[in-house]
Amino acid sequence: MLTKFRGLSHREALIFKGTKRWAEFSPFIEYSDQEASNWLAAAVSFANQDLPKLHRDTVGVNATLPAVGPDQVEAVLSKFGEFSTVKIKVAEVEQTLINDIARVLKVTSSYPDVRIRLDANGNFSPEKALELLAQIPLDRLDYFEQPCASINELVELRTTIKHLGLKVLIAADESIRKASDPIEVAQRQAADIVMLKVQPLGGIERSLEIARQTGLRTVVSSALETSIGLSQGAYLAAALPELDFDCGLGTLSLMESDITLEPLKPVAGRITPREIEPDAALLQKYQASPERTKWWLERLERCFDLLEA
Repeated sequence: MLTKFRGLSHREALIFKGTKRWAEFSPFIEYSDQEASNWLAAAVSFANQDLPKLHRDTVGVNATLPAVGPDQVEAVLSKFGEFSTVKIKVAEVEQTLINDIARVLKVTSSYPDVRIRLDANGNFSPEKALELLAQIPLDRLDYFEQPCASINELVELRTTIKHLGLKVLIAADESIRKASDPIEVAQRQAADIVMLKVQPLGGIERSLEIARQTGLRTVVSSALETSIGLSQGAYLAAALPELDFDCGLGTLSLMESDITLEPLKPVAGRITPREIEPDAALLQKYQASPERTKWWLERLERCFDLLEA
């Protein structure tokens, strides 16, 4: 990683080729086998099944800003090239609300024509979320992604926002992809938007079904994948019947390199869904150590057993 993101300084992924194309299995290290098995289901389906019917040729993508200081904002965002939307991380460990506000205000002042969205990964209380919203330009805000951890808190926050007459949309991420019932968010009216991450949700078809069942507006986002994983997300975004927002599929700009000579990076703020072929030299350069390879292959076998159970 060029900049520490989500507490990570590097990313690990297992890639393989199925009967149709290359796929990626890259659940985060700390995830349980049960949770990681959804990621494997997504990879296996992408590797071996036909691609979905697409409703668009290209997908708009946002830039992504980690929890950096205001003095680093422009240097980080310069890696993304042209963009019209920035997703700003807030509520990170060791960051104060003052830091978060300064980061948001630096983006809005340095990029006056850019829309913003915030992502707290569930780390705010409703009160803290409201405190932040009170000090930023809401006319520039697309939505606030997972401001609080629980569905009860999201309902409380969304109710207060309506009571105050604020025009703020709430997006659910962890409450969709980590929930035993991803439809509960819609049933409880806890969010306006659902974030779709194709690996955690078990694949393109499952993600499309969740979007259909919730009936809410959708945004497709990445899980810090290589171009292979991002391509699956791009196909999902292109397959959605409606797509009103830029998607979080430009995260390769946060990484030092990739495993293909033709990375899936945006051009003029958009990406075109396509299949990815890894490069042999890059695979060798970034090959994991024997110990990490053994760890991943053992994890793969355990997760595959869970899928077969």
